[in-house]
Amino acid sequence: MLLRRKFLSTAVLLAGLGLAGSLRAHHSPSAIFDMSKKFTLTGTLTKVDWLNPHISVLIDAKGADGSTESWKFESNPPSWFKHVGLGRADVAKAIGQSVTVEGVRARDGSNYGYMQKIMFADGNSIEIEQGSAPGEEAKQ
Repeated sequence: MLLRRKFLSTAVLLAGLGLAGSLRAHHSPSAIFDMSKKFTLTGTLTKVDWLNPHISVLIDAKGADGSTESWKFESNPPSWFKHVGLGRADVAKAIGQSVTVEGVRARDGSNYGYMQKIMFADGNSIEIEQGSAPGEEAKQ
């Protein structure tokens, strides 16, 4: 009986810790990004991470000094994209190609941003409006 109680207590504790980590990982974009300072960046799409809690795209762009800078942009969760009929392949098809991202930069000034729109070399784009419900503002 005591062993069963210890096992149950440990399982509940581990589940609670896992949930706390998930809640901490989900945040408002305005907590990390300065939503009032939009910017545009053009570079080569190098990677697409289609993982919860937010998808991420990695882009190599030319810096002010001519060197290559690696940027990471996060966006809505995969479930949002699924609700508007988009999947990883819709973005990943552009890996190795030039893309232009409109978004906002991280408050800490790092090469990290929140993607609000991505435009592909073929003229298609995906636009994400902050605070929109799934299906309201995704254009391709």
